[in-house]
Amino acid sequence: MKKIMLVCSAGMSTSMLVSRMLKIADEKNIEVSIFAKAEAQAEEVLETEKIDLVLLGPQVKFLEEKYKEKCSQLGVKFSIINIIDYGSMNGAKVLDDALNLISEG
Repeated sequence: MKKIMLVCSAGMSTSMLVSRMLKIADEKNIEVSIFAKAEAQAEEVLETEKIDLVLLGPQVKFLEEKYKEKCSQLGVKFSIINIIDYGSMNGAKVLDDALNLISEG
């Protein structure tokens, strides 16, 4: 099972997106673990759990270099959620993008 962590400032709006992504995954019978963490907790989770992909919320884009470097060191894929998909809470598109990133060699 693939594990995707979404990171944002407080974890609130990202939790809504996680719910939509999980609903789509369930409808498509895709086994995936998706959860949101506030930036204050995300680094610890990244270091202690096996994560396949970190998606950074657009509102914390300023943390891109920090997470890109950390993910690279740990062999974890990393991306920033498209601002339009995030703003419209397009769980299907964000999930598709995430799964495509994970499956890339």
